[in-house]
Amino acid sequence: MIVVTGATGNVGQELVRILVGAGEQVTAVSRRPARLPDGVRHLEADLADPPSLRTALAGADALFLLVAGDAPDGVLDQARAAGVRRVVLLSSQGAGTRPEVYRHPAAFEEAVRRSGLDWTVLRSGGLNSNAYAWAESIRARRTAAAPFGDVGLPTVDPADVAEVAAAALREDGHAGRTYDLTGPAPVTPRERAEALGGAVGSPVRFVEQTRAEARAQMLAFMPEPVVEGTLAILGEPLPAEQAVSPDVERVLGRAPRTFADWAARSAPAFR
Repeated sequence: MIVVTGATGNVGQELVRILVGAGEQVTAVSRRPARLPDGVRHLEADLADPPSLRTALAGADALFLLVAGDAPDGVLDQARAAGVRRVVLLSSQGAGTRPEVYRHPAAFEEAVRRSGLDWTVLRSGGLNSNAYAWAESIRARRTAAAPFGDVGLPTVDPADVAEVAAAALREDGHAGRTYDLTGPAPVTPRERAEALGGAVGSPVRFVEQTRAEARAQMLAFMPEPVVEGTLAILGEPLPAEQAVSPDVERVLGRAPRTFADWAARSAPAFR
């Protein structure tokens, strides 16, 4: 059995679907109720409260773990006690490029590596699904606002992240590896807005925010150090943050999907 935490998220939902389609027995874990495929056991639990995972982990062979809560060792202790042998952690690219800022995912990575389990770390770049933040403004006004409109980053399709996670959870050969997951090419915010306009069949006007405007908006839901790190990646990315990684293709045997692919599949949310 495979336990998927964050089963209601953009990656987790797709991962559950892939695993069920492959015939795996899946327990989906989230903090709130979820709509999931038939046959999936769902349990509500919180990664910030490791004992709440005990029932979900009972009888599991593998665990898909998010960076959430502040007790990675406690979660991993519960996993070992339940007999889990394999853990796949969804981390952040920033844990590798800016560990002084992204201390939280870096701490989870360290805990996973010393856990004694077969581990794989997935360092995701920015997800294409972050564009859902534009959904309301695109539906209402056909506008999309973001800073650094002409700075490109190779954002990744959450479906590709989920497919790599499924491979690492189900197949041998991934233990002890850290995969950097990106899309096939850097895409700017302006180009993302244009792609969404093509997907919905109506032009989307891009509005470039100042750094201060974006910072104020982000502070409403992100800690200040993470806001500063995120703005640095968006505005002054390091070469490693703009580089296209070969890891999606290496694991899946195909090129990663483009942002336009994601926009076409996700168009109903923006209409």
